[in-house]
Amino acid sequence: MYLSRQLRLLPKASIGRSITTSSTHYTTTTGTPATPAVEHIEIPNRIERSPTDILKALASTVGRDHTAPHYKYHDDPFLIPMSNMAKRTYAMSKEAGRKAAKWIKEEHRELFLHQEAQPAIEKFAPSMVYTEESEVDESSLGQLIELGELKDAVLVYNLLEQKGMTVSPELKQSLLELVCFHNNQDPLPEEYIEERWFLQNNQRRERHGKTWKDGDLAEKLYAEIEPKTPQTYAALIRGMAKYLQCERAYALLQEAGEKQIQLDTNTYNSIIQIISFLKDNAEQRWQLCTELLQQMSQQKLRPNLGTLNAILQCISTFGNFKLARSSALKVLPEFKQLGVSPSLGSYYYLLIIFCRERGPVSHVIVDILNEIAGREFTVEHPKDTYFFATAMDVCRNHLNDKALAKKVNELLHTGNNYDLVGDSFKESIYYRNYLALLCQTESIEDFMLTYDLLVPNIYIPEPGIMEEVLRTIEINAAVEHVPRIWSDMVVFDHTHRESLLLYVLRIMVDNRPNAETPSQAQLPEQCAKVALDMYNKIEESVRRIKKVSFTGQMLGDILTLLVRGDNYEKANEVFSHIDKNQHRIPGTPAESALQEYVEASIKEKSPSQALAALQYAVDNNMESSVIAKRIHDGFTLNETHLAKLKSLVGESFLEK
Repeated sequence: MYLSRQLRLLPKASIGRSITTSSTHYTTTTGTPATPAVEHIEIPNRIERSPTDILKALASTVGRDHTAPHYKYHDDPFLIPMSNMAKRTYAMSKEAGRKAAKWIKEEHRELFLHQEAQPAIEKFAPSMVYTEESEVDESSLGQLIELGELKDAVLVYNLLEQKGMTVSPELKQSLLELVCFHNNQDPLPEEYIEERWFLQNNQRRERHGKTWKDGDLAEKLYAEIEPKTPQTYAALIRGMAKYLQCERAYALLQEAGEKQIQLDTNTYNSIIQIISFLKDNAEQRWQLCTELLQQMSQQKLRPNLGTLNAILQCISTFGNFKLARSSALKVLPEFKQLGVSPSLGSYYYLLIIFCRERGPVSHVIVDILNEIAGREFTVEHPKDTYFFATAMDVCRNHLNDKALAKKVNELLHTGNNYDLVGDSFKESIYYRNYLALLCQTESIEDFMLTYDLLVPNIYIPEPGIMEEVLRTIEINAAVEHVPRIWSDMVVFDHTHRESLLLYVLRIMVDNRPNAETPSQAQLPEQCAKVALDMYNKIEESVRRIKKVSFTGQMLGDILTLLVRGDNYEKANEVFSHIDKNQHRIPGTPAESALQEYVEASIKEKSPSQALAALQYAVDNNMESSVIAKRIHDGFTLNETHLAKLKSLVGESFLEK
């Protein structure tokens, strides 16, 4: 390769080959000698790389595979979840397996003392066990605090206290910060992502009041640290604010102010976040918020993104819409002058403030999207992951705007922004609103393209969204999509929803396929298969907790579809069920269903079944004259059948 490259660099008049070694130079030329070309190699400056940069580079070359489940699930047909409940169950089960493995490692630590890796991987080694008899010192406590092992750190601290060993104020301060952050509760390990999301959602629903542990270790440590430093006050105030011991947190802030102890910006932010718990109405909350900001200004504290989001959070609790909107519009320019750029969490609060359910219509999301379109974001604030789900909710329920929804979706798929979609619950809300909006605003063909892309591996429609999809199919008379939707309903376990079953049947019955059209030639048979499958599912549901009961309308529609699909044998079975259980089944089939069944009986030359249908119509006070006339004209009846017909409708009818 090197020689051929050198040949191309030489002039055409001469052909030379240069071979250079460390000691000798050989040249073979024809014509005039040529100077060998010199390659100049520049070594670039070293770029600092993280251990995962190569993986990220490889991942960037591959888009998301919409036909595969999320990587956290096993890529196996039997282990791919097909409902939102199954998604959560499977993900939690996988983490339960990790917990079981960790428990075995800790219980049988003697089996895991070997270290194959060099350097050793600490996570693979059994953790240190501390008991009342353990020999400990300050360094042990410092190491545990650094690792975030709260339970063991508290145990070691108590051991040091019992043994009369002094603990430095700096170490007490570090332990105070750890205890306040977790409220003296052992935190869930970082690797259990799904469980943390599940717990956070539960805590969000349940947490309406104080969860701070009064008189616990945190307050004991605070009392022991002398003299009190700004960091001591800050740790306790932030801990109390986080766990909603609001009055005492605010009292400590005032105490620090009286003692001329200057606190930091994040401590003030924590108090601003809980103003809604300290004051009752919007005017009082805004007054307290401005007072705290003035105190920060007097202490030369520079506000940050946390301050902006704390203020917007406070404003979002105002019941007075005009005050909330005007306050938000005052805050944003001031922070812009300070050089504080809003995060997605800031825009989330703006949507909450301006786009209220009972407030006037606001198009603030248009300005937000114009501002941030095409940008890639990283997580800067805990509320950043709320933006996309809320923005899509605004697009659907507040504005009903498809174009804006597509802009939000485009922003979500820009760069690594999908990392900010939040947990699986928020992702489900996002796509629920997105699909529901497209359902109402797009053509059925375009909507089904999006549906096929998202369902089932990215999003599994809830029964409400499935009903919206069926409504769209009904409006567009797109009965050809019903078999696909029914198969999804079976997989997603929606077959116990009576309203959905009736909707599917009504669409297929009301939109009779045209057998002469090639694209719809197979539809009658497919619809009959759907109806038969539904019939079997309902019969099987008797043994289920959530069982569906037959109704006359439901059975009539199933009967109609089986007849249209030329499945006369199963149609007889369904009608036999209707006839035998007519006193237990609420309602009756439509007259048109019985008429189509009689037509099929004439075609199959089965007068007994036709007369049974007539008998059912007479017994249930339905219009029977049309059926009787069709039986009389369509069959050559023998004496037995003719006598039966006369007994049902009378001789006078036949003489007409």
